Amino acid sequence: MSTISATGSSVSSSSSSDAGSSSQIAQLTKQIQKLTEQVKSLSSSGGDKEQVKQQQELLQQQIEMLQQQIAEIQQQQAEKALEQVQKAEEASEIKKEEGVNKPTDTNAIDIYV
Repeated sequence: MSTISATGSSVSSSSSSDAGSSSQIAQLTKQIQKLTEQVKSLSSSGGDKEQVKQQQELLQQQIEMLQQQIAEIQQQQAEKALEQVQKAEEASEIKKEEGVNKPTDTNAIDIYV
């Protein structure tokens, strides 16, 4: 019978860059792979079926938690990208509004008839 000690790890979801988020996702993915391998090895071990089942359920819950953390990080990346797109659109709208129909001090046309 094999005893598996699986510890849940919490990862801070507030990263300052996409590279940090990508590395967090990579770490979480590696943890998921390790837990998946442990689940597979449990099924082939000749231990008590009830204990094996409980350990598999525990590992599955940890995998689901890690997947949720990955989803949260990806959601934050999407929100940041959306904010950047909105800022870029706002900046381009400001530039579009300047012109003959909306004169400013630097681009007004004086016409005398």
